[in-house]
Amino acid sequence: MVDLLLHPVRIRVVHAFAGGRTLTTAELGERLKDVPKTTLYRHVGMLAAAGLLEVIGEQRVHGAVERTYRLDRERTRISPADAAAMTVDDHRQGFAAAMAALLADFDAYLDRPDADPTADMVGYVQVPLWLGRDDLAEMVEQVRAMLLSKMDNEPRAGRRLYLLSPILFPIDQS
Repeated sequence: MVDLLLHPVRIRVVHAFAGGRTLTTAELGERLKDVPKTTLYRHVGMLAAAGLLEVIGEQRVHGAVERTYRLDRERTRISPADAAAMTVDDHRQGFAAAMAALLADFDAYLDRPDADPTADMVGYVQVPLWLGRDDLAEMVEQVRAMLLSKMDNEPRAGRRLYLLSPILFPIDQS
């Protein structure tokens, strides 16, 4: 399952379903305009075949069947056990896929005619921190609690979908 999730396009597809959204592949294509339709359909098919996307409706549109999907969010999380079983190269590949997805999403945002990084409070600061093991554990728990408190937010008037990508790793060898 980890290999399936660690792909830039599939990561972006998973992000698009945040907040319990239900989407057709056409609606997904409107959100990921930079992804060719054939590529998008292939990756949606892979996620659906693996049970990460659930078909919740079908309707005929111009002679074709259009499916509406919902994400099974529990199945898209990489468990601590799965992460621990990953090799160093697996982590390298996963990080590269996450960064590729992040760059593609940011480029797509900047290419929109209404992009306004200042008004949208865009940030990409990096902060080196000296932390002991207890400091690190406390900070990770605080960030995790803050994120979990917002993860079930659903789309509604006045809300936009933001992408937050916390990245944490040691940068020295001590």
